[in-house]
Amino acid sequence: MRPSPLAREVRNRPLGGSRTYAEGMRKVVGVLGFILGAYLIVRAIAEPFVIDMSDPATYRNDWGGPSLAGVVAVHSGPGLIAAALMIWALMRRRSRLSR
Repeated sequence: MRPSPLAREVRNRPLGGSRTYAEGMRKVVGVLGFILGAYLIVRAIAEPFVIDMSDPATYRNDWGGPSLAGVVAVHSGPGLIAAALMIWALMRRRSRLSR
């Protein structure tokens, strides 16, 4: 099934300059991804201060429990991954801009 001519026109229409619809959406998704990544990083930093590491009752029923290592991995792991991906994306963008 082929897209209608109107759909092709909307898809290729510039948004506020030379950007196409796909480029604009890519930018929106990137900004939302960085916001989500920042949340995960803040959560990863806050997690050791939120739980009482000396009292297993405070984290026994959390995701990754009953062990402390599991709780820290589940709650801080996504933040570490998000930080690594954000650093990688910024380094990649910087190298692209310097060309």
